[in-house]
Amino acid sequence: MKKVNEAEKVTVMLTTHYMDEADRVAHRVGVIDHGKLVAQGTPQEIKQRTGTETLEEAFLKLTGSTIRDESAGSADQMRQFAKMWQQGGKR
Repeated sequence: MKKVNEAEKVTVMLTTHYMDEADRVAHRVGVIDHGKLVAQGTPQEIKQRTGTETLEEAFLKLTGSTIRDESAGSADQMRQFAKMWQQGGKR
């Protein structure tokens, strides 16, 4: 996506629940909670504004809840569990 954006000089819009992905590829991020835009800016601006180190922590601070993906399959749920396990269960 970054290559297309840079080579073609076009805007690429991506929606994701994976905050690490958004942090890696996005120039600007919008955090939406229950259909309402609660924050927007560069990933660094959002982290600075919320006093957090990651976009996932920023999301949690902005919304007060976990990242919800009602349509997530069991593989997605296991990936999230594994990530939490690697972090020592910190949430």
